[in-house]
Amino acid sequence: MRTFLFLLEKEFKQILRNRIILAMIIALPTIQLAILPHAATYEIRHINLAVVDNDHSTFSSKLTGKLSASRYFNLVSAGTSYEEALALVEDGVAHLILEIPPHFEKELRLLGKTQLMIAVDAVDGTMGSIGSSYLNQIIQDFSMRLLADGEIAYPTEIGLQTRTEVIPQYRYNTQLDYKTYMVPGILVMLLTLVGGILAALNIVSEKEQGTLEQINVSPAPKQFYLLAKVIPFWIIGLLTLGIGLLIARFMYGIVLAGSLLTLYAFAAVYVVAFTGFGLLISVSSKTQQQSMFIAFFFLLIFFLMGGLFTPISSMPYWAQVITWFNPTAYLIDVVRLIVMKGSGFADLLPQFFCICGFAVVFNVWAIFGYDKTA
Repeated sequence: MRTFLFLLEKEFKQILRNRIILAMIIALPTIQLAILPHAATYEIRHINLAVVDNDHSTFSSKLTGKLSASRYFNLVSAGTSYEEALALVEDGVAHLILEIPPHFEKELRLLGKTQLMIAVDAVDGTMGSIGSSYLNQIIQDFSMRLLADGEIAYPTEIGLQTRTEVIPQYRYNTQLDYKTYMVPGILVMLLTLVGGILAALNIVSEKEQGTLEQINVSPAPKQFYLLAKVIPFWIIGLLTLGIGLLIARFMYGIVLAGSLLTLYAFAAVYVVAFTGFGLLISVSSKTQQQSMFIAFFFLLIFFLMGGLFTPISSMPYWAQVITWFNPTAYLIDVVRLIVMKGSGFADLLPQFFCICGFAVVFNVWAIFGYDKTA
């Protein structure tokens, strides 16, 4: 035990002397949480919309005004014909075209229905498809407002005098704020970077400096040496999580719906798992450059296939199978469930056992992969 305590003291002294690591503990969560939630937004705004008004009525003016007042659309001059609006799309000036037909107001007042044409720019597919979805929602809201005010008739072509309206109610993240969805995932990314990158660079840096040879010729067991490497980064990871939660609370107003203790229990096991993963990379590498390349290779896969930016359910089946072996995917799911839904520990037992399994595999692999005679 004395040997282990001396090794632990050595690791803490090395970390405290490294100003870069100390700066990362504060700067990493602060900068990433201050920038990434605003940059990684699921909302698309400033969509250029060309409106061709063939009716020039009160209703068409109201609809055009509603679109121009929306924060999602920028109305560009479309001239007086569809051909002129199409030229704007071909020149990249407009992403969408909305053509209002003649007798737009008359058909709405008499029949309660009409037809609008929406043309979508297929070159910028994301902007066009999401923009058309926004446009349909605004048009639907416009027609519902006219119905509520009694300005247009109910559609009667199928003989119905009443209508059924579906009003969705969102139980979790009721305002559909993407920051509430993204920030928990970014917190997981911070823990992964602390455990993966810093730990991956730790042992290999001692190889390059020559200090690892002194440890190898000492009687200290390699289990104690690697455990002494894990504990400081485990503490740094939990400290980083605490700073991140404070930033999320005071910068974005995100309050945990679940238990803070449950969140820290999962984070504690996850940091152990990824610190072991970083040590595994470190004992397998000969230089810091090699260690950094390997770490970034795996971290990119973990982030992109962990549900941080793209829901796992929307991935192909073969990609969903790969996420079964991605520890980041489990913790992202857990943190979002705790933060937004308030799930308890009993609800998250499958994820907990999976993360524990990764912790055991990575650390045991690192111990057997570390050769003191090399």
